Amino acid sequence: MSYYFGKTLPLAFDEAIARTIDALKKEGFGVLTEIDVRETLKKKIGVEFPNYRILGACNPALAFEALSLENKVGTMLPCNVVVRDAGNGQTEVAAINPVASMQAIDNPALKRAAEQVRAKLERVVAAL
Repeated sequence: MSYYFGKTLPLAFDEAIARTIDALKKEGFGVLTEIDVRETLKKKIGVEFPNYRILGACNPALAFEALSLENKVGTMLPCNVVVRDAGNGQTEVAAINPVASMQAIDNPALKRAAEQVRAKLERVVAAL
């Protein structure tokens, strides 16, 4: 089982970010955090890196359900979605597969909840 699923789009980086955020909203996710990896690496260690943004996506109802089932699952939240410059005018969007990440926790109810999150994130990526 892969730890992520993704899609490469024939879009500019900024347009891919906007579309990704819009698709996340349609599935009930908000973006809690946004990490500009390119800017951070330039600032902290002085290296050049292609555009790369990590969006910390959260669906509040599903996060509440997961936290109610397993109070330490917050160590795995929010669900990260990566938008990265793939070169040649292409941008890749990749989302965590929560079912794969939740395999480390022995809780069948949590795995069922992770399947719901995975389905929503798969719809997000497919809609792009």
